[in-house]
Amino acid sequence: MHVDAIRTQLALSAVTGTALVMTAGCSGGNRAAGESAEKVKADAAAARVMIAPGNGTSAVRPDRPVVVRATSGRLADVVLDSGGRRVSGDFSRDRTEWRSRWGLEPAANVSVHAVARNADGRTSTAVSSFRTTGKPSTVTVSQDPVLEDRRKETYGVGLPIILNFDKTIKDRAAVEKALQVIADKPIEGAWHWFDEGKQVVYRPKFFWPAHQTVRLVAHLTGVPFGDDTYGTKDFTRTYRIGRAQISHLDIAGHHMRVDWDGKPVRTIPISAGNGETREYTTTSGIHLNMEKDEDVTMTSPGRGPGDPGYYSELIHYAVRVSNAGEYLHQTPGDEGCLGNRNCSHGCIRQSREDAIWYYKHSQPGDPVIATGTDRQVEPDNGWSFYQMPWRKWLKGSALHR
Repeated sequence: MHVDAIRTQLALSAVTGTALVMTAGCSGGNRAAGESAEKVKADAAAARVMIAPGNGTSAVRPDRPVVVRATSGRLADVVLDSGGRRVSGDFSRDRTEWRSRWGLEPAANVSVHAVARNADGRTSTAVSSFRTTGKPSTVTVSQDPVLEDRRKETYGVGLPIILNFDKTIKDRAAVEKALQVIADKPIEGAWHWFDEGKQVVYRPKFFWPAHQTVRLVAHLTGVPFGDDTYGTKDFTRTYRIGRAQISHLDIAGHHMRVDWDGKPVRTIPISAGNGETREYTTTSGIHLNMEKDEDVTMTSPGRGPGDPGYYSELIHYAVRVSNAGEYLHQTPGDEGCLGNRNCSHGCIRQSREDAIWYYKHSQPGDPVIATGTDRQVEPDNGWSFYQMPWRKWLKGSALHR
């Protein structure tokens, strides 16, 4: 309500109160009060609603925000429809402005319907229909195959969210702004670009809190992908984070301790890489469990039958922790090495009983923290993203540089 209207109402109220004292028991004072209230109501300005882009506008960029403003009132509701899809937005604190949060469909009809309410509760409406420009992009997005194959699983607290694009992304900041990570227990995290702009990975500064749900919503509709093309489809995934299973691997001491939610549950005698060459040296650092298979045939890289050092072995209960051929698995022999010596070609060997137990309880994204060698795992070797210091990780983001 305007200040003048408030003053008028206060003045009329004061006069009415005096009249009531002077004419107690008469009905004339009540009629005057009713007439004054009607006058105040009539004096309240109607709310006005303005929408941009305006009605009939053409060639609107899909990544341009839609803005709705109200004067002499507050916005009660805004509905934005883009090609049959409702687009969400945010109100200002005083609800005099609404701004769309995500992009619009390219080459689509868009409609906006807004309602505002003035101080007396009377409503005003406004509509706008316009058309966006641009062409649908042919860029495709996919999740890391390991995550896609195991979508119904429970994941470990080190879970990385990995998106792959089939073309190099030029406007990485625009894409990154469209990637929303929603966690039941929010913590600090950031995206980092790899593979010359074809892969983007999200990880927390530290590990995820256990026992929660994390959701990815990639609002890629309306995101510019170059050459006047824009995304046409969003990408969503949901991840269930289970217990905090963290394995501490002491390569020099030949054992591994597995903790669940901070409590030790099993100590396992192991045998790691023999260290005769760099290739046969197990990497130290923060690894993550990736995929697992009951039977894997392992062969020496870069060697064929008859070559020195060639081997081909069928391995059981194997859990992969890097792209360099490092697994935790059942020992194919040399039982005496377990807990005593490092005898493998770089993998972590366990007894059959321990290997079955670890295999059964392994979750993709479980951290395996190894110490004891001078060879560090590279951050882009498998899912070893936590190897990268946080400040350096942020530099790989298009928004945190």
